[in-house]
Amino acid sequence: MSIEARRDVFQAISDPTRRQIINLIAHKRMNLNALAENFEISRPAISQHIKILTECGMVVVKQEGRERFCEAKLDGLSEVSSWVDQYKQFWNEKLDSLGSYLDKIQANNQLSNDQSNEK
Repeated sequence: MSIEARRDVFQAISDPTRRQIINLIAHKRMNLNALAENFEISRPAISQHIKILTECGMVVVKQEGRERFCEAKLDGLSEVSSWVDQYKQFWNEKLDSLGSYLDKIQANNQLSNDQSNEK
């Protein structure tokens, strides 16, 4: 019994090679050979990464004559951004609270120092 893996944008960006592929084709499309030249892994390994990125909806491969060109589809990254934003808000609130607490301690220390200097 085999379980088919669900492909999503998080799986696409989980691998450093796939992130580098996305970075390379984010601004201009590239054919597979040109793309593979940027890596020290085999062409079949690059093809496997491209397959995963395609299944995740992050890359579209278009056949033009004898060549296959890869184009990035970055819309899926908004899902990552939304997921990160919820934690960003959490940590911003925690850091704001810490800042307020430290300001309060500093004010209390300053008050104590002022009172000590008056004696």
